[in-house]
Amino acid sequence: MSEHVIGEKSEVLFHFSIKLEDGSAADSTKVHNKPAKLFMGDGSLTENFEKCLLGLKAGESKSFDLEPEDAFGQPNPDNIYYVERSKFGPDAPAEVGSIIAFTQPDGTELPGLVREVAGDSVTIDFNHPLAGQKVTFEVDILEVNG
Repeated sequence: MSEHVIGEKSEVLFHFSIKLEDGSAADSTKVHNKPAKLFMGDGSLTENFEKCLLGLKAGESKSFDLEPEDAFGQPNPDNIYYVERSKFGPDAPAEVGSIIAFTQPDGTELPGLVREVAGDSVTIDFNHPLAGQKVTFEVDILEVNG
């Protein structure tokens, strides 16, 4: 086992769990036993999240609390859309709480949460489901390279 310490350019293989303020688990890589891989400094995580990982070594575990700004950000009102109810069908009904994948112009799919159905208008929220929430990350560092 190498004694590499996580630095600003490390490649890190780790398991993580995300817990909400009420203690419920929102996500965990352990469910399917598929650890996450991260290249430090690639912009996929916030600066404060990365700072929490700096200095950890393979085999170490850590738990840290993140404010919404350091986790998934605050909800952005520009990510709320109103769609005509006629655009929904039996395979993707407009029901509050449903998550429906919408195909973007570039072909990628973006999940949206149905927030409200009023008459012929359906409110879809494309913000990350954890936006605006304080979360606790628990990480188990498996491997550190570089």
